[in-house]
Amino acid sequence: MTVPTSAGAAKRLLMVMPYSQFVRKAAEAGFEVWAIWDPSLRERSYLDEVAEHARELLLTDFSDEAGLRALVAETVRAHDIGTVLHLGAEESMPPVVAESEALGVSRNPASAITLLNDKAAMRGLLAEHGLSAVRSEPAATAEGVAAAVARMELPVVVKPARASGSRGVALIRDAAGLAEWTARVAEAKLAGPYLVEEYLAGPEYSVETLSVDGVHHVVGVTAKRTTGAPYFVEISHVHPAPLAEEARGALHAVVIGLLDLAGYRFGPAHTEVILTAAGPRIVESQTRLGGDRIPLLIETAADFDIEAAIFRALAGEPLRVPAPRHTASVGFFFLTPGKLESVAGLDAIRALPYVQALHFPFAAGDELPATTSSFTRHGYVVVDAESPADAADRIARVRGLLRVDVREAALAAAPKGTDR
Repeated sequence: MTVPTSAGAAKRLLMVMPYSQFVRKAAEAGFEVWAIWDPSLRERSYLDEVAEHARELLLTDFSDEAGLRALVAETVRAHDIGTVLHLGAEESMPPVVAESEALGVSRNPASAITLLNDKAAMRGLLAEHGLSAVRSEPAATAEGVAAAVARMELPVVVKPARASGSRGVALIRDAAGLAEWTARVAEAKLAGPYLVEEYLAGPEYSVETLSVDGVHHVVGVTAKRTTGAPYFVEISHVHPAPLAEEARGALHAVVIGLLDLAGYRFGPAHTEVILTAAGPRIVESQTRLGGDRIPLLIETAADFDIEAAIFRALAGEPLRVPAPRHTASVGFFFLTPGKLESVAGLDAIRALPYVQALHFPFAAGDELPATTSSFTRHGYVVVDAESPADAADRIARVRGLLRVDVREAALAAAPKGTDR
């Protein structure tokens, strides 16, 4: 059923899980904003920042899909809202977009969100149309993964079909690797469905796009460097990626092809691609902005605020994407896990003229976790540079300035009186 809307509804926007800057930038573009958040996911001070630029902040449990859908419908009807957007984590997108589509206030069909965010659905869509062909098998359970691994040529990559941030991703070379992965996803409660697919060798890139009325604008390509097996956690990104024009064009084409096939109409998408010897192969895609501070890399390199551009495009302003003028890079910190005894050098890093952002969320006495996913890295630095080589040198200098004393996890557990 479509909700009747007035002429003013076009300027009334409901956002689910909006980061605080999204609400501010939407308001700057002329929208009245209502926001929905799950209070268990953010501290009260952050929710206060969201509320500062919103007409109203509504709180609910995102795991209660029926309750979330009911709150969306109630808010749309009560305030004559013209558009609902969900630009946060993809786990809670399906019920929001389904309800919004039913109400006639979604800029995308719910099917497009599922086809892009669900790795198995995306792989099936690509296989159906012969685009970016990758051998793969879906599996509903860990036991199904084991059966699929037995049928495929090793090595293979296994991953949860609906998780993000490299959680539960592993390269399986043998039975021992499969056993380790099975135990890890069980401990992390990363339930199926899963995807088993051939290992793709080659450099990895992410392609950021902004779609407006079904036209997909490539905002930029970012080069990614990961830890490799077993966890494939990102170490650093460089934007724009140093690429020959032919390779860049091939990446653009395969990503636009995916977005067209999925029927995606409006909003950002973050698509990861590996440039193999046989051409570009899509790894996964999400209907949101890229993480790992990629929007800041784009803004630093090209003076283009992709976050603000979403809302300006929603307001009807023509989209113009400038070419990057220089290089930006983010480097992540990977420290020894254990108790952080002391940290120094943060002020010296912040004083460097090329440092755009520094994030180190630990203090003396905190436990540094082992890094097994994007969520367990130990912070990052974003730098401005003249070239990728210059960016690498600057990140190396920052890492050299960060001085930490860590009592390793195994030693931290030793009984008193034991030599350390």
